[in-house]
Amino acid sequence: MRILCIHAHFDDFEFVAAGTFELFRQRLQSGLEAKIIVCTDGRSGHQFRTREETARIRLAEQSTAARVGGYQFERLARPDGRPFGEARLLTNDLLAALWKAIRDFEPDYIFCPPLPEDSRAGVHPDHITVAEAVRRVAYMINVPHAFLDEYPVADESVSRWIKTPVILNTYDSYMGANGSRGPDFWVDVEPSFNQIIQQSWCHQSQISEWLPWIGRHNMSPPADLAAWEKALRERAMRQRLDLGLGEGPPVEVFALTQWGELASREQIEKDFPAVHWL
Repeated sequence: MRILCIHAHFDDFEFVAAGTFELFRQRLQSGLEAKIIVCTDGRSGHQFRTREETARIRLAEQSTAARVGGYQFERLARPDGRPFGEARLLTNDLLAALWKAIRDFEPDYIFCPPLPEDSRAGVHPDHITVAEAVRRVAYMINVPHAFLDEYPVADESVSRWIKTPVILNTYDSYMGANGSRGPDFWVDVEPSFNQIIQQSWCHQSQISEWLPWIGRHNMSPPADLAAWEKALRERAMRQRLDLGLGEGPPVEVFALTQWGELASREQIEKDFPAVHWL
């Protein structure tokens, strides 16, 4: 089993799918390959560090989180090797880079942000750029000549068949529960919540410096790991209530799309741990 999470920023993954990935790992052990792709360089998301310093710190934090979580990590780069900046528009280079990264990994499942369906929904521009890029490139995953201008091959008459993955949308707190179509199922991540705490704690420049500055998450800088766990549990409870799930354990929610392979209910129940349908 290969699972791939594609997101805009360093730390996005830890807030939407890290618990589910850990449950996959616990179930499959060596039978799982998990990977995270971050599509921006992270330079812009800070208020007192320089862009160069911020990019360096964010990259190091995500690398540490990857070691804690036991997943592969890739910062997406243009065909010429340069990373993508933040608050950028959808470009052909981004589509080409995603196409190659997906084909190289050959995932069974892709997790990515949703697109807004309600004009009143709040949006983070990098999130919807990545979501739209995944949707646009999905059909071309098994089109071997799609981006050969950017990634030429020696012999165009010999091609490798790539299975089209199932593509799922994660939850996006910027949109809220009513901003997108809504999730189809949820996973109880209480058994892996400690892993979420440990992985997200790696992102100190985000949770202790940047998120309190933004103010969107009603967060104060956590004094220690215990305070961070308390803040995460409060956040998880707010998400449950926003989704109409009532009080209960922390969950991660996902929506099925028609961007890639169409997954049946039976397939999801077979592959995913602890699935509950909405």
